[in-house]
Amino acid sequence: MSKSCCPPATERARTTEFDADDLARMCKALSHPARVQLLRHLIDHGECYFGNLADVLPLAPSTISQHVTILKGAGLIEGSADVQRVCYCVNRDRLAQLKQAIGAL
Repeated sequence: MSKSCCPPATERARTTEFDADDLARMCKALSHPARVQLLRHLIDHGECYFGNLADVLPLAPSTISQHVTILKGAGLIEGSADVQRVCYCVNRDRLAQLKQAIGAL
């Protein structure tokens, strides 16, 4: 029998522990291309009002709103209410947690 080129899981060094449910929640939020594009837009532009965010993709504003709700629910974006509208931005700490958790797999 030939020796495996990959060490058993018990021998792999785990530098970071993570909550599997939390990681799954964030990954699920990124499981739709529209949500990935919305997150990328916010990363590139820093912040954006919903009206402008609805112009990013050729989708109905109600559909964009559903995608934004999922991203907010996973903690990947935040919204702050202005007088008549909401401004969204990336939660950079949460995005760093996602990157760290994926790196720890």
